Amino acid sequence: MKILFKIIIVLIIIATGFFCFVFFAKYSEGVRAGELVKFTKKGLIIKTWEGQISQGVSESQFFEFSVEKSNQAVIDDLNSYQGEYVKLHYFERYRDLFWLGHTKYFVTKVEKIKRNEKINQTNE
Repeated sequence: MKILFKIIIVLIIIATGFFCFVFFAKYSEGVRAGELVKFTKKGLIIKTWEGQISQGVSESQFFEFSVEKSNQAVIDDLNSYQGEYVKLHYFERYRDLFWLGHTKYFVTKVEKIKRNEKINQTNE
């Protein structure tokens, strides 16, 4: 009985450690810029904010991202910048967490930029 209890405790500690690592560890951070194509609230049961910017003329140059519900300032900015050129500051998690968003990329800050302004971006 004691061995079973110890095994359960060890499994709980491992699961908690894995969850904390996936939630708090940042795989990468960067900036991407482009035209804000869409920004929507998606989901049947758990609603998340999802968006997409176009980084060029090719269909393969789209960047899909999520925004955490707690980041209301970014949500408001993205809703008002629909169709504009924006610079997104983001971080990437190791895995996607379905209750936070459908992607691993989470936007933390948004800046509106002019269409003719040279876009400096970091692709990681």
